[in-house]
Amino acid sequence: MNAAEALGRLRKLGVPVVTTADAAAVLTLSTAAASQTLRRLARAGLVVPVRKGLWVLDREFDPLLLPEYLTAPYPSYVSLQTALYHHGMISQIPSVTYAVTLARDRRIDTPFGSYSFHHLPPELFGGWAVPPRFGLKLATPEKALADFLYLTPTRTRLFAALPELELPAGFRSAETRAWLRRIRSQRLRTIAENRLVEILTESAGRTPSTTARGHPGKGVHAHARLGAPRGSSPRRGRGAGSTAAPRGRRG
Repeated sequence: MNAAEALGRLRKLGVPVVTTADAAAVLTLSTAAASQTLRRLARAGLVVPVRKGLWVLDREFDPLLLPEYLTAPYPSYVSLQTALYHHGMISQIPSVTYAVTLARDRRIDTPFGSYSFHHLPPELFGGWAVPPRFGLKLATPEKALADFLYLTPTRTRLFAALPELELPAGFRSAETRAWLRRIRSQRLRTIAENRLVEILTESAGRTPSTTARGHPGKGVHAHARLGAPRGSSPRRGRGAGSTAAPRGRRG
């Protein structure tokens, strides 16, 4: 089987990323033979090896699509600073792609950039929209902020402060509050809710302005520094999450 035929068969799967096991099944080869074929395609510049057993079929691949493939079989979605930036809520471009997952915290470096994964318990997992990009899961503005506020007290200090925050027009603070009410720990819930009150209070005292630099549209400017207490960390959990938005019930 030549390279063109092998690549054609793989692309008929209709997915941008395949595993070696996927390739073996489609090409009717052993796992070892499929791996050799994929390495040959990579040397020809036709596929990109992401990590052991994982391959991207198109060099024009959108890096935001990669998180869920990296955490499989656990789900994940793009959130935190990356989602806040893409929604025009912060101006600084994150140096890594941030995502939340039901898997453990970890950082993974790939040819498409570095990915920083942060664990959420099942009751907080969800709240993404699906933009017109194949398979992309991106947290809504309200959920991206809720995720950030939940992780504020973690020891990593990655979420200790938001230097400048722009709430977009139509921002639904009630949705963020509803997600925060799902936090099981009363202490962590109180920290997150208090930070949200600070943000909304500062926002209410400012007039609408253009959104963060580099993003069109209008929003409400809020300068929010979210200090986190030392030595605190959120409760961990595992299990399947839900994409349904909360209805404000208490956790």
